[in-house]
Amino acid sequence: MSDKPSIIGIGISGLVGSRVLELLGLSYSFIGLSRETNFNIQYPQTVSFSQYRDASTVILFAAKADVDACEVDKPLGIEGEAWKINVEGVRNVIAACQREEKKLVYFSTDFVFNGDDTPVGGYTEESRPQPINWYGETKYQAEEIVKSSGLDYVIVRPAYPYRAEFTAKKDFVRAILARLQAKQPLKAITDHYYNPTFIDDIASALDHLLKVHATGIYHVVGSQAVSPFEAALQIAEVFGCDENLIAKTTRAEYFSGKAQRPYNLSLNNAKIQQLGVTMRSFDEGLLEMKAQLSNSEN
Repeated sequence: MSDKPSIIGIGISGLVGSRVLELLGLSYSFIGLSRETNFNIQYPQTVSFSQYRDASTVILFAAKADVDACEVDKPLGIEGEAWKINVEGVRNVIAACQREEKKLVYFSTDFVFNGDDTPVGGYTEESRPQPINWYGETKYQAEEIVKSSGLDYVIVRPAYPYRAEFTAKKDFVRAILARLQAKQPLKAITDHYYNPTFIDDIASALDHLLKVHATGIYHVVGSQAVSPFEAALQIAEVFGCDENLIAKTTRAEYFSGKAQRPYNLSLNNAKIQQLGVTMRSFDEGLLEMKAQLSNSEN
């Protein structure tokens, strides 16, 4: 039997979870559960951890995270897929954790905030959530269920995660980079601010939170708030692309007919950094991403 702690990862094959698995796989024995393993959090009859008695912690990465697709579900309310996955799915996971006495690490989002009343220095873990789109609302409702569950829990709020390589899905950095490298023009928003988060730092933070048996809410985000326009310029600079390909646009124009986006989602990450975890700024993350890509080519 392995002497590594066993952890159940739901949706661990996704953008964030798969990198966590790559980086922490030597320290923990991960049990990956997903639809591919006939485990669907929407259906309580499939949500059971009884055969994984050695695993004391469940990490829930899985969610319906497409903001615009969630907004399409809004008129359906509790009958929509967004609610069934992001709220009822979390409720089903909590019930299984309660039966099996397991700790829950729940991945939430910066979209629980409205972006209009952003404090100086960014929203803290004590700031009051007030989502303005259906995706944010479903994630906020799930947070409330987690908090009232009686479980030992950690709520992790990341923002705009990115990494060097992942063939299954492009994050926003690699999507912008691909267009710039193909010399294709793009429009980037000037009136939306967020903290892009290097996924390697999320993995480091998660490792630390597990080791110190932390509980509560943590903003696991990068240490620099930027607009998409500023982010695109930084990507172009770091990777030597033509900045003239990048034009300005606004939320109103870019997201016309789609889900409303908050103005300023700057998050304060002092709480996680006070535990000794380094959350890189966006330019630092891009430089590390470039170095990793260079090493993989050699």
